[in-house]
Amino acid sequence: MALEHEDHEGHEDHKGRLSLGPGLEAIGRQVVDSAIKVHRALGPGLLESAYEHCLAHEMIGRGLSVRRQVGLPIEYDGLRLDTGYRLDLLVADAVVVEVKAVEAISRLYEAQLLTYLKLSGLRLGYLLNFNAVQLRQGLRRFVR
Repeated sequence: MALEHEDHEGHEDHKGRLSLGPGLEAIGRQVVDSAIKVHRALGPGLLESAYEHCLAHEMIGRGLSVRRQVGLPIEYDGLRLDTGYRLDLLVADAVVVEVKAVEAISRLYEAQLLTYLKLSGLRLGYLLNFNAVQLRQGLRRFVR
């Protein structure tokens, strides 16, 4: 399921989605494939931190660079605020992954990820709710 930011720039692919280039799309596929594997192995019901750690482990095993809990400052008009915002996972210094284990994904979580993309200057992000019965029900892809 794709959810794309309305103010995006770039070109659409043959499916009408924003094209990110083959490298970034390949990383995105690895993120999704890794998340599906972790969800199938563990199922719903665990803490977010457990899924985050296992997902990072799976992606590292696939040769991707992964950083956990990456600080994200806010910069405004020459002012830098280290406010404590953190990206759950930053994959290949290019893809933001936010891990949730909640009853349902709210608009607040979606807005949070879009803001993280904007503040970081990155274009691709995933919101993954591991508390879903099937991960595809809890998977949201965001393109900026």
